[in-house]
Amino acid sequence: MSYKIKLEVFEGPLDLLLHLIKKEEIDIYDIPIAMITQQYLEYLEFMKLLDLNIAGEFLVMAATLMHIKSKMLLPQPQMEEEAEEEDPRAELVKRLLEYKKFKEAATELYHRGARQSDYFARGVTLPDTDSSGQKEEYFEANFFDLITAFNKVMKEVPKKLFHEVVKDEYTIEEKIHDIFHLLVKKPSLSFYSLLKKAKNKTEIITIFLAILELIRLKEIVVKQSKVFGDIRVERNRELMTPRGKV
Repeated sequence: MSYKIKLEVFEGPLDLLLHLIKKEEIDIYDIPIAMITQQYLEYLEFMKLLDLNIAGEFLVMAATLMHIKSKMLLPQPQMEEEAEEEDPRAELVKRLLEYKKFKEAATELYHRGARQSDYFARGVTLPDTDSSGQKEEYFEANFFDLITAFNKVMKEVPKKLFHEVVKDEYTIEEKIHDIFHLLVKKPSLSFYSLLKKAKNKTEIITIFLAILELIRLKEIVVKQSKVFGDIRVERNRELMTPRGKV
């Protein structure tokens, strides 16, 4: 598959590490480096499978994790003085904490701007409500939430489908058209169900890449009602809002 998407549009290596730490409910001050390194490398393999342009910083972080892992596996020399040696993870933890603080501050500024814009909103945006009429709270799913869901679907695909010759050809453009057609009929789609409709591995990958391209073009948004919950795919309402009306 020759179609490539620049990963930098979505997230970076620190985002991936924070995602893994949150997913596994790990203490950021006591990271099990062997497990995190393994999972990090697995995510990179999935990105390669998807033919994504992996930024050099992802590979640098992979090398950093491997270096930390090797240092922690080496036997510690007996020190004559009882001075405590610095934890090999210390610098990484410091970077993660600083980045996490920056991300949280940026998110808070974004939400403040969104709340302020409500006073000067153009057009009408209907709130999301559940069957009882109560407003549902959603937050935007990140790139690695999508990779996690994609990984789950791929693991459920029967192994025979990975090896059989695929006669059907799937294109990103066709899948984009299919997704738009579905969104006309139903304003909110389950990301997981979209992938599960695929007949084989190639179609799953093509649908996933079509979704990434639509996100990059800001044509759709993906959101969750809870952390690591079901991901919903919807049209970007900002693009659907009529312009020129107050």
